[in-house]
Amino acid sequence: MPGTAVAASTPRTTPASTEDPRELFLRWQRHGDHAAREALVTRFMPLARSLARRYGRSSEPFEDLLQVASLGLLKAMDRYDVERGHPFQSFAVPTILGEMRRYFRDSGWAVHVPRGAQERALKVRDAQERIANERGHAPTANQLAEYLELDTEEVIDALQAIQAYDTVSLDAPRPGAEGDAGAAYVDLIGGEDERYELVELDATVSSVLGHLPPRERLILKMRFVEDLTQTAIAERIGISQMQVSRLLRRSLDRLRALTHAPGEAL
Repeated sequence: MPGTAVAASTPRTTPASTEDPRELFLRWQRHGDHAAREALVTRFMPLARSLARRYGRSSEPFEDLLQVASLGLLKAMDRYDVERGHPFQSFAVPTILGEMRRYFRDSGWAVHVPRGAQERALKVRDAQERIANERGHAPTANQLAEYLELDTEEVIDALQAIQAYDTVSLDAPRPGAEGDAGAAYVDLIGGEDERYELVELDATVSSVLGHLPPRERLILKMRFVEDLTQTAIAERIGISQMQVSRLLRRSLDRLRALTHAPGEAL
């Protein structure tokens, strides 16, 4: 029957999941078959998704991580040489992970960190996750150093550098401050000490007071330390209030001259 003949001559479409990846790559690379390329993307997208999940604990949205991993997959497909005979997965995994590390290095850091320190920090973080998954507990710095064949100091520097990846709001509650209502990081920032300047002034004045006569130093002490009035000072010393005023003015003028010109002769 005509209908039967047509049906028999129509080729069947093989699902992308069962097609040979080599044949798909040959069709894409040699003949520009975009359908083969789409089939390859569909086939290997789960690989990109699983690699993106490795960084799921970071502060980056998973959708962004998946987009970067997908970009890495496309780059791997474009660079893959099917004639070499190596499995595509062995070429795609380092390419995708490299793209993700580049994303974290260039776009994810909240504080500028030198590139070498960034790469080492990400390497240490990846090792932390692998060892934790294998052994069931977080590794120590010494274990990381042995695993990565690095010095312990380098691992510690990397662990400190990774803290620069995320920033925390100053209004965020501090860890361990549950019992202190409203305790935030901003509470740890010291304010300006309004009396700090007085310390410097005291040191400056004390260094030149010895150039004044004893009676003038006594009058200054009673006036500015004991906070006595000029009349009370006059009564205590046995001079007139006018003399106290004159001595105070002369003493202050001398102190101003000495503090502004320390080397000036008396």
